[in-house]
Amino acid sequence: MNYFAHETAVIDEGCNIGDGTKVWHFSHIMPNCEIGEKCNIGQNVVISPEVILGKNVKIQNNVSIYTGVICEDDVFLGPSMVFTNVMNPRSAVNRRGEYLKTIVKKGASIGANATIVCGHDIGRFAFIGAGAVVTKTVPDYALVVGNPARQIGWMSEFGHRLEFDANGSAICTESNEKYTLKNKVVTKVIAEY
Repeated sequence: MNYFAHETAVIDEGCNIGDGTKVWHFSHIMPNCEIGEKCNIGQNVVISPEVILGKNVKIQNNVSIYTGVICEDDVFLGPSMVFTNVMNPRSAVNRRGEYLKTIVKKGASIGANATIVCGHDIGRFAFIGAGAVVTKTVPDYALVVGNPARQIGWMSEFGHRLEFDANGSAICTESNEKYTLKNKVVTKVIAEY
């Protein structure tokens, strides 16, 4: 075992957990999950069966990740955020075969107490504000807030708001990386050497 699990954590059979991952107090990883290397799973986290997490996923306390969710590498899930997996749940109606898939793409961040309604993917390096309720697919690099969530801007890979000029160009204030905005699509400019 090349990962750490606190003595109060429960890890069911059939899980693959990557090297360097840490599973903290009172968390439960259910059967057949795939957890990548160097993930950090905070206190009181529930990861339902067959969830897939990439490398370096950071999950803060009190998060619920339900069957059908896939998080790619470097995703951040803020405290008490939650995913859903059924559009029209009813206690008396079994809809286990109707779970909808949600993909959180590389580098995306989801703020504290946000809710991601199932079937709506979160784009690469998107930034979901605290308390947002996401009811539609979020584009790469988008900044969304509110209930229901609406896009109010764009974010860099370092998590800074991008201010585009009239030519559709912006520079991250921390990394100095350049981005372009064309037809409502943001692209990072790859430097040529």
